[in-house]
Amino acid sequence: MKRAADQIALPLDWPQTDGEARFIVSEANREAFEHFRSWAMWPVKAAILTGPRRSGRSLLARNFVERVGGRLVDRADAHDEEEIFHAWNEAQESGRPLVMVSDLVPPSWSPALPDLRTRLAVTPVVGIRQPDDALFEALIELFFADRGLHAPREALRFMSVRLAREYWNAERAVEEIDRFAIAERARLSLPTVRCALAEARLIGDSA
Repeated sequence: MKRAADQIALPLDWPQTDGEARFIVSEANREAFEHFRSWAMWPVKAAILTGPRRSGRSLLARNFVERVGGRLVDRADAHDEEEIFHAWNEAQESGRPLVMVSDLVPPSWSPALPDLRTRLAVTPVVGIRQPDDALFEALIELFFADRGLHAPREALRFMSVRLAREYWNAERAVEEIDRFAIAERARLSLPTVRCALAEARLIGDSA
């Protein structure tokens, strides 16, 4: 049986940031979610978080470091190496964890600074995968809700099955459907969703 996505408040009442209120947990991101819940057990007070863009990785990391008083370095693989090196050392000395959000991870991320390479080699890497069925449908529903819209269940199911399974695609599809419905003065229904996605070339005309 597939495990449903959990649309829950961030753990332990973590503070919200930039208006973000929820982090949807499913098998695609549960490992990363649990890793931050058990940060006291980390072998070093640092972690590398990777995953697709728009996957909520920065949201998860940002709320975590605000909760525990740590530090976030976004796009770490393109960041100043000396700064990351000193931030890593400071995290070990202070006990306040460093989270590095990165597209690349070792060995693909191989800094020129030897001392930083050594430290990254012992830093745990945790990843978020592309959305599974449960997460993808829940994200689509959330993006509709953000616009004050309620999509019928059959429309959500249609979208989750027909769209390419990528985070950015869920957000783009909802935007295209909202625009189409406003332009056509159409009710948010399965036929409206099908026409909007076909017009935006997010699905084939025969879908």
